[in-house]
Amino acid sequence: MKRFHYRRWVVAVAVVLALAFTVPVQAADTYKLGLSLAITGPTSDAGNPYSKGVEDYIRLANDTKILGDAKVECPIRDDMYETAVTKRNFEDFVDQEIVLFLSYATGANQALAQDYNEVQIPVIPASMDKSLMAASKYIFLPIASYSHQYVGVAEYVAANHKGGDTPKVAAFIHPSAFGRAPLDDFKNAVAAGLKLDLVEVVEHGKDLDNSALLQRLASKGVQYVLCQTVQSPVATLLNDAQRLGMTAKTFGEKGKITFMGAHYTGGNDLIALAGTAAEGFHWTTSYRLTSEKGPWTDWQLDLAKKYGRDEKTANSHNYANGAMAAQVAVEAIRRTLEAGQEVSRESLYATLNQMSGDKAFASLAAVGPVSYSATDRMGVDAVQLYVVKDGAFRSVGEPFKPKYLK
Repeated sequence: MKRFHYRRWVVAVAVVLALAFTVPVQAADTYKLGLSLAITGPTSDAGNPYSKGVEDYIRLANDTKILGDAKVECPIRDDMYETAVTKRNFEDFVDQEIVLFLSYATGANQALAQDYNEVQIPVIPASMDKSLMAASKYIFLPIASYSHQYVGVAEYVAANHKGGDTPKVAAFIHPSAFGRAPLDDFKNAVAAGLKLDLVEVVEHGKDLDNSALLQRLASKGVQYVLCQTVQSPVATLLNDAQRLGMTAKTFGEKGKITFMGAHYTGGNDLIALAGTAAEGFHWTTSYRLTSEKGPWTDWQLDLAKKYGRDEKTANSHNYANGAMAAQVAVEAIRRTLEAGQEVSRESLYATLNQMSGDKAFASLAAVGPVSYSATDRMGVDAVQLYVVKDGAFRSVGEPFKPKYLK
């Protein structure tokens, strides 16, 4: 009888062991993000390469096992720069239990700020509108705000204008919340003592000819046009100015116009669109460019080559912009796992708020470290001034922080 029971026990153990070897091991965790942006529509010349940067860095993270056996999943949806579509995309992503949202447009982020607060989800936007940080404590800007970049070029005008008179400037902006984002801070800087005369604010349309606009600005004595839009309308403006012989050949040339701009107005993408008309264009961003050689150039071009991107995409600062947004999200996940914590919206929010001091995150894509805290959710604080010389953007001086913005 004992021998019978023993044989039954042996058989039972054998069955259990067989099941242990035949039942598949539970798959490693997959952490879900979501990206909604304008791959088509009014700002697609920025959104398209941005989306590719996000896609490629997520692929790199998985292919090189940055998170070990864990994976990151980030579906990308085109919202055509329409807030209602962005909202639907976000709600669907939330239903899919994403732990972090990669967003895009200024207007959409303003409209969704309360949704972010209710869901309590960390958000890294492509928009650098400073007001977004006040709208929701869950929004983390990747780099210096539009205000910092725009006031930065304005400070350069005030410091380098020759002749003793107050330089006359015009604002050429996108007809949206994105375009208007830095204007109040710019006007406040002027009121606080920045010696500039803002002659006119122009919200551009879809005009293919800016001749009348340029002639009107010139008749008012405008010598500097500061742009806050995307590359396409700037390229049209520059080409028209070149055709009319109105572009300054040296900075602040009397009787001519020097063109300048912030983040989405410039980069190698602009030169591809404007050609020689881009010569002398001054521009600020917090990203490094592939037109200046360094480890950041190798990093960006190698990433693009690995995933078969064309040369224009590979050299776009918008591609770097998207890649770094994804990079910061993945790094937050990595640090949370390293701390032995479960990856969730709550834990990622806490991790991002601790990304400061000696825990700041250094990305090759930017001119400074990404640093966040509960009281400072603007990532890279410094901006770099660039100017087009001989068909390529070249840095002017070192990265700096505008004096008229705290």
